[in-house]
Amino acid sequence: MTVEQFDWAELDDGMAPDCAVEGAVAGPVSAEGIRGALTPEAPLAKLVWFKTGGAADWLFEPADLDDLREFLLRLDGDLPVMALGLGSNMIVRDGGVPGVVVRLGKAFAKVAVKGDHVLECGGGASGILVSSTARDAGIAGLEFLRGIPGTVGGFVRMNGGAYGREVADVLIDCDVVMPGGELVRLPAADLRYTYRHSALPEDAVVVAARLRGTPGDPVEIGAEMDRIARAREESQPLRTKTGGSTFKNPEGDKAWRLVDAAGCRGLRMGGAQVSEKHTNFLINTGDATSADIEGLGEEVRRRVYAHSGVMLEWEIQRVGRP
Repeated sequence: MTVEQFDWAELDDGMAPDCAVEGAVAGPVSAEGIRGALTPEAPLAKLVWFKTGGAADWLFEPADLDDLREFLLRLDGDLPVMALGLGSNMIVRDGGVPGVVVRLGKAFAKVAVKGDHVLECGGGASGILVSSTARDAGIAGLEFLRGIPGTVGGFVRMNGGAYGREVADVLIDCDVVMPGGELVRLPAADLRYTYRHSALPEDAVVVAARLRGTPGDPVEIGAEMDRIARAREESQPLRTKTGGSTFKNPEGDKAWRLVDAAGCRGLRMGGAQVSEKHTNFLINTGDATSADIEGLGEEVRRRVYAHSGVMLEWEIQRVGRP
């Protein structure tokens, strides 16, 4: 079923809607009792780091967990659902994203310190907030999250990692809302983590996670976080429109080294360019389209394979219609 075929009025059961609907077309497009903001044809470029791409058929920003569950229950799997965090490691294609994009706001961005050096984190909490909260509580082992630009929901889904550690090392379990609105708690083992991959269903939305660290000295933890921040600033094109690490590191090698060896440093396609500073980063020089960025990435993959025989795998998530 497509968005054009889906009758949102059916969700209301004849009741008047009271959720926030922005830019609504003629007739109600929301469900009675839903309290979050629901926006049709919502531009996504401003919400992702590359600043490119089309619109979401629908963007839903739930008021809280109950609101999200009720909304997904009423959808009942009739439309695809995609969670959006900070948009830091994502290409939204120029044709936009079908179905519903769910963006978790402040209600999902809290971090609480629990016993036994555990943090309970909302799916919308940033890596900086999580690592800073851990530092202040004297919890070590989560400093690496300072180096990942994203939210807990994305970390958990993609087994985010940096500086020698990854989420699989610290995750106890996570709370996930399934496409039909069911809330389930999944232990880390059920996610069957591999490098930058998990077994989570595509339409599931991670709303919370519990992470365990070890006892530590806040001063030493803070110093390590500062070191990570400096290393990122010195080696990565942070002040550009970029999407983070583009390709996964092949076993026993580094993607940036292979890209550089294939002569791709500074390579351009339209408004997209391979970063001169770090060759595993693609950047939007100002007027790139998502097709430019993805096309450049595919050309890099082709050249690396021709040079070294290694077919690089995308790490950046690419979503939507071409």
